[in-house]
Amino acid sequence: MYLTPRHSEIIQMAKDNGRVLVDDLATYFSVTPQTIRKDLNDLCDQRLLTRIHGGALFPSGIENMEYEARRKIAADEKEAIGKAAARLIPDNASLFINIGTTTEAVSKALLDHTGLMIITNNINVANRMRVYPEIEVVIAGGVVRGADGGIVGEAAVDFIKQFKVDYAVIGASAIDHDGALLDFDFREVKVAQAIIANARQVILVSDSTKFERTAPVRIGHLSQVDTFITDRCDIEAVRKICGENEVELIETMR
Repeated sequence: MYLTPRHSEIIQMAKDNGRVLVDDLATYFSVTPQTIRKDLNDLCDQRLLTRIHGGALFPSGIENMEYEARRKIAADEKEAIGKAAARLIPDNASLFINIGTTTEAVSKALLDHTGLMIITNNINVANRMRVYPEIEVVIAGGVVRGADGGIVGEAAVDFIKQFKVDYAVIGASAIDHDGALLDFDFREVKVAQAIIANARQVILVSDSTKFERTAPVRIGHLSQVDTFITDRCDIEAVRKICGENEVELIETMR
């Protein structure tokens, strides 16, 4: 792929320093912040950098892996988590389902429900559920991310804000031991935050491998969810956060 001299220099600066900031780059190159934001978005679309608020990171050794590969990780655990989440959701409910392989497992487990209204920014979820006449599917508008079929960006955020639903089913790329819920794409995070803010009950679904990963962008905190479903949680600090904040912890493999 062709990189402009400025793009190449931005990548080198990010590699040397771990991250770059929009304002610093605008000053250094004597261009507008808008120009730098476009540069960073282009580089992130090519997966050469990872976008964060106000700048970008040079990807670490623990990066977001390809979507199909992620589907195969902890597949049995995700299936069990999906079934456990589906049991919490009654017929005739409205719910958000966001991007992720575990949230997709929930959508699969919901196919025997009736009267559901599903609002999603996940093309894979919409495509699976659209053929079931007992389920109404509403899909967000916005930028479609080629890597995983996720719909992200401000248009998707504005769309989500039109609704107030009974349940939200959300995932995370990583869960820090201090309870921070983390992801890789700032645009996706903004959609997830809107989903959390516009649901009466929030269900976090995540397999235990997420405790071993890291990601640069903060979605929110474990204390903001009502139910956390995982295969197992051996992190005492996380269990304590759940207990102190009345978050129901469901472990499917214990």
